[in-house]
Amino acid sequence: MATSSSGQITKLLQRVGDGQDDALSTLFALVYSELRVIARRQLSGHRKGTLSTTAVVHEAYLKFLAGQPINVEDRRHFYALAAKAMRQILTDHARMHLSKKRGGGKLVNLLENDAVSVETRAEELLDLDAALDRLSGLDERMGRIVDLRFFAGLSVGETSELMELSPRTVKREWRKARAFLYHQVNEGLATTA
Repeated sequence: MATSSSGQITKLLQRVGDGQDDALSTLFALVYSELRVIARRQLSGHRKGTLSTTAVVHEAYLKFLAGQPINVEDRRHFYALAAKAMRQILTDHARMHLSKKRGGGKLVNLLENDAVSVETRAEELLDLDAALDRLSGLDERMGRIVDLRFFAGLSVGETSELMELSPRTVKREWRKARAFLYHQVNEGLATTA
């Protein structure tokens, strides 16, 4: 996350907030390589599918363009929004895949893996997305940590820097969030089976 100048990002975010049309394009050009790294980490286990690193970054950009006017406070907030956009892209892709082919399968703990193959684990990803919505409703900070750690693929250090928390706090919240999500996903599976 340190390759782009924080000062440049902050200035561009202010311009985006002021409604300057070219600022969002300039911002994405500045952080494009960082967003590709995040998408690549997330998709590293994704072999035969149609979702590529470039596609994820470009779709995230389109989500920003098509959405409501962006009011981003700082670069930390921007990366959190980008992670959330990537999460939505992955879950939308999983829904589309499941609608084409209903799959079953044994639940494995998604949060233990570095990457998710969307096509082969689409149902689990959707269950995780629903559980993450419940978690975010209870504890927004924990939800943001999961977005950054799991969906954006950031390390504990990167997450702690972006969220301005100590690495120890991020680790503790990450453990609690994983336990909550694992419980929610497994209970949901037990009640639907």
